[in-house]
Amino acid sequence: MRTLSPAHTLMKFAKYVFNIAGIYGLLVLLPQYFLEGKTGRDFPPPITHPEFFYGFIGVAIVWQLAFLLIARDPRRYRLMMVPAMVEKFSFGISTSFLFAAERTNANIFAASMLDVILGILFVLAFWMTRDCGADESSPRSSTAQ
Repeated sequence: MRTLSPAHTLMKFAKYVFNIAGIYGLLVLLPQYFLEGKTGRDFPPPITHPEFFYGFIGVAIVWQLAFLLIARDPRRYRLMMVPAMVEKFSFGISTSFLFAAERTNANIFAASMLDVILGILFVLAFWMTRDCGADESSPRSSTAQ
């Protein structure tokens, strides 16, 4: 039976976290390209600057792709976890202030808390992978004799 090293287990956690975040984000964001009118009706006033709406969705989708890239090789892309954390916390924190000021509704606030949870998981993944050097099977880690 093959035993997994602690580093492998930690990398696996990071892979799961970033894969889940990327897939979830794409499932939530891609349909919004077709919901401009509905968004304006459900959350008045109607959207008056569609370039901001579509620009936000486009940038957010790029980040989902970055999460999926990080998931492929958390060791290699570990430093990208830092801006990924900022991406997650920026929405949750700003929405918290807007909710406290009664400038957004509870549904938006609740949705933003999912980003905060993912942000916390990103912090954990970053922290847990801090000491994970190249594993023993990596050609870079073998010493020349």
